[in-house]
Amino acid sequence: MERLTAQDVMTLWPDRAGWSQDIGLVAVLDAGDFVGTDGRFLLGDVRRSIEARLPRVPRLRQVVYEPRWGLGRPLWVDAASFDVRDHVRAVSPVHRGGEARLLEVVEELRRRPLDRGKPLWEMWFVPGLADGRIGVYLRVHHVIADGPAGVAMLGALFDAGPDGPVPRAEQWVPAPVPAGSELIVDNLRRRWAEVARVLAACSRPATIVCHARGAWLSMREMVSVGRAPRSSLNRPIGAAREFAVVRTELATMKRISDRHGVKVNDVLLDVFAGGLRELLRSRGEPVDNLELRAVVPVSLHREQPGPARGNLLGQMIVALPLGIDDPVHRLASIAADTATRKRGVRPRRGAVIGGRVVRWMAPTLVSRQRMMNTYVADVPGPPVPLYLLGAIVREIVPVVALMGNIAVGAGAFSYAGQFTITVVGDTAVCPEVDVVARGMEETLQTLEAPRRPD
Repeated sequence: MERLTAQDVMTLWPDRAGWSQDIGLVAVLDAGDFVGTDGRFLLGDVRRSIEARLPRVPRLRQVVYEPRWGLGRPLWVDAASFDVRDHVRAVSPVHRGGEARLLEVVEELRRRPLDRGKPLWEMWFVPGLADGRIGVYLRVHHVIADGPAGVAMLGALFDAGPDGPVPRAEQWVPAPVPAGSELIVDNLRRRWAEVARVLAACSRPATIVCHARGAWLSMREMVSVGRAPRSSLNRPIGAAREFAVVRTELATMKRISDRHGVKVNDVLLDVFAGGLRELLRSRGEPVDNLELRAVVPVSLHREQPGPARGNLLGQMIVALPLGIDDPVHRLASIAADTATRKRGVRPRRGAVIGGRVVRWMAPTLVSRQRMMNTYVADVPGPPVPLYLLGAIVREIVPVVALMGNIAVGAGAFSYAGQFTITVVGDTAVCPEVDVVARGMEETLQTLEAPRRPD
């Protein structure tokens, strides 16, 4: 019996406020064996290939089951029935469409809510792209996986070589939903285990002091950042999104980071800060002395044995000093801040938002929060090319979620030497994602250029 963690549960309630918490990626593949001799897209072959790989990721045939009050947290159970046709689908060919058309299709698909009664994922194929290529939009609800766990899932569904063997399809029989008596026993056992841990800790005062100190340091880290400044970027958002893509090479990011003695993630934050500076200046807003706050998720999967799965993230809030015009000087400031913040990163455990009153209040509170202005995520992807049905994946573009009053964010994904950044903006509050992307590209060029002595 596998209960959802507190982090898992926290990813579910924003959907009810209209802020879909799907994460995903857009892959561009060669046509390969997807197209028959008559030019028809072979959706049936694709479905059989994906279905044969599903035993590698059991979560993709499970649903979230919410028991009645008193039976504990929601838990994962096998779907009563599963049809791969509900999850692996294709749109009509886009007739030599480019990236702009592909992203339009992705947004149309993203806005369709996932059915809570079925496993919360979909894989959409978009045939007919320019040069005979095919787009793939893989969307997974955040409750299933965070970024690193999603990468592990990607490796299970795709192959590491063009001639990867297709697993033999196995008959799947869903396990029954636990009975109410089983849930009662499991809930009581878990609660008693929590009480036992508290009692055991009471016999070790040093442990209590250590935990209290850790909680205090984590809280102090959050409070010490201070309130985020007011900005036109922070207004309650809707459901529609705009996308812009910035491309570079992972080697370029590493070369910049090595030159300045910082991390690749610091370079990403500096580049994004340059994009936000360009955006606010285009709006006529002052940026002198402006220091925005960015929430940055930090993976803690490395602290757990086995492959990454589920949600295991910490977070840090980093200052983005937009008032510093010089990208190099701004990079040094960001790197110094992240070096301090990382020491205080701990898992986001917290209480589960379970009460109806709290769930009712949460959207309003999040829409008015003043802790952060924006969101930046960096997920390391596969270092080697992936394949599906013998077709090579040419590139992967990440898609991240927004919520509350965070109207613009960025997600970065490294894949086979590429480093791709997607700027995501709310259509009503921040549609000018192209302006942000342009500012990011200019910042990258400045950081790449040889530095003249001061």
